[in-house]
Amino acid sequence: MDKNTFTGLFLIMIILAGSFYFLKPSTAEIKKEQQNQTADSLKKAGVQPTVVQKDTLAAVVAAKAVADSAAFTGPFGSEMKGTEITSTLENDQLLLTLSNKGGKISSVQVKNQKTYNGKPLILFKGDANKFGLDLNVNGKVINTNNLYFTATKTGNTVSMRANYAANAYIEYLYTVKPKSPQVAFKINLVGLQQAIVGNNVTLNWQETLLQQEKSVEGEHRYSAPYYKYVDGDVDHLSVSKDDKEDLAKGKIQWFSFKQHFFSAALINKSGFEKGSLAVSIPTTPGVIKTYTANMQLPFKQLASQSYDMDFYFGTNQFSELKKQGYEFEKQVDMGYWPLKYINRFVVLPVFNFLEGFGWGYGLIILVLTILLKLVLSPLTYKSYLSMAKMRVLKPEMDEIKAKLGDDKATQVQQEYLKLYKKAGVNPLGGCLPMVLQLPLVMAFFFFFPNLFELRGQSFLWMHDLSTYDEFIRFGVKIPFIGDHLSLMCVLMTISTLIMTYFNNQVSGATGQMKYIGYVMPVIFLGVLNSYPAGLNYYYFLANLMTFGQQFLIRKMVDDDKIHALIQQNKARPTDGKKKKSNFQQRLDDYMRQQQKQLPAGKK
Repeated sequence: MDKNTFTGLFLIMIILAGSFYFLKPSTAEIKKEQQNQTADSLKKAGVQPTVVQKDTLAAVVAAKAVADSAAFTGPFGSEMKGTEITSTLENDQLLLTLSNKGGKISSVQVKNQKTYNGKPLILFKGDANKFGLDLNVNGKVINTNNLYFTATKTGNTVSMRANYAANAYIEYLYTVKPKSPQVAFKINLVGLQQAIVGNNVTLNWQETLLQQEKSVEGEHRYSAPYYKYVDGDVDHLSVSKDDKEDLAKGKIQWFSFKQHFFSAALINKSGFEKGSLAVSIPTTPGVIKTYTANMQLPFKQLASQSYDMDFYFGTNQFSELKKQGYEFEKQVDMGYWPLKYINRFVVLPVFNFLEGFGWGYGLIILVLTILLKLVLSPLTYKSYLSMAKMRVLKPEMDEIKAKLGDDKATQVQQEYLKLYKKAGVNPLGGCLPMVLQLPLVMAFFFFFPNLFELRGQSFLWMHDLSTYDEFIRFGVKIPFIGDHLSLMCVLMTISTLIMTYFNNQVSGATGQMKYIGYVMPVIFLGVLNSYPAGLNYYYFLANLMTFGQQFLIRKMVDDDKIHALIQQNKARPTDGKKKKSNFQQRLDDYMRQQQKQLPAGKK
């Protein structure tokens, strides 16, 4: 390094050292800046600081501490802040997670049950589940869902307590019952008679249903809030749209957040005074519906007041719900009158009887279908025989129509009626037996989709009889069909089309009537494609057995004999003294009425 370079570097170091020394802030300036920073932080927190003394930094810190605690003063102020801590309760059926934040059950796992994709079945969890009391404390409404409780576990009971004062508090007691889906729940309000304003407190519960089954449409279709008045019947809100209902017709014994195959319910032995229920359908993937309940409990301004209730967390199996009492089993939709009585008192007992043999559910449905067909076989025989008679008469009916022409429809119908009367044939004979069979056939439309026993049960290629089987998955939604194609539904549709063809051969249907029967099976393909495989399997079996019945009946029924019998009836003189059947009487009345309506020249 030469002399000039060394001299330059030395001068630069002298300048930097002098700048650092002469520009350094004083001690007073440092303290002032610290005070300004503290005041800025308090302003950002929304608190106006007290006057900060210039020479005492401790006063600034003390003022900040006072400001922090000011946000938590008032009723239950000390319980407004805390750290969330969870505890658990369980038995052989349930695993409950309880949170000290709100003192509530934060999640429920139903043991021995899985979701459609094999994960543990959780009824609800997380912050979307809200539960607590609305209390009017000295004019300020406090929701206990926001308080931090102190949890104490003793055996199979967890106590959650939020203190208002030394001898005043709210306490929730949760007790799991051995080998039971019920959880005893008790609310204790102690020493709050001078604090709580009014004659009632409101219990509110909000729950978001999580997807449990493969078919989201199916869960929407069968999920709704249910309720029962103490002296009333079980009812529910809409299953297809957002709905809200005020319950003020009497005391409410229980309400239930019912999902397709599982329910979370709250039973009040003494009854809620009144309340409201609401359901909304969110668009969030994996979420089925959101339920909200607000129920009023009487507050009698006592030094200590308690409310005894029970939660139910479990399956919607008919027999399990019935064991709980309070007509819980009416949450299972068995259909409208008279279908629900057929399902409850005929189909379900037979199903339970067959289940006792320990067979697979595919075999049980097969045997159930065979028994149904045997019971209905007399009606099936009468229907077939009536259609055969109409087929034999068809050539004569065609002759009448050709003779009179299409422009004389009224006269054609009159001649038809005369022919029916002479032949002793009831044109409705083929329809009436089918109409009588319809309630039994339709009853299964409600029975199988709501049958918990089919959930997760496989048969042949169908992995779960309680939902649709995916033969083809399209990846996109196709109008009328959906995003998949069910093989069992396709087989059911094909068998129905074939059965329609043979029925047309038996009845001799022509014209539009011949083709109308082919339209309905195609419509059912779009409707039933997303319905349970167990239901389509039953309809498929029923069609196959109908083929078998018709084959046997056709062997038994001779068209020539039917024709000869009709000719005998036509040749037989009419006995005016013989009492007419109801059909014959109605037929005569109808003919006389039609005759009066004809013009004078055509009579």
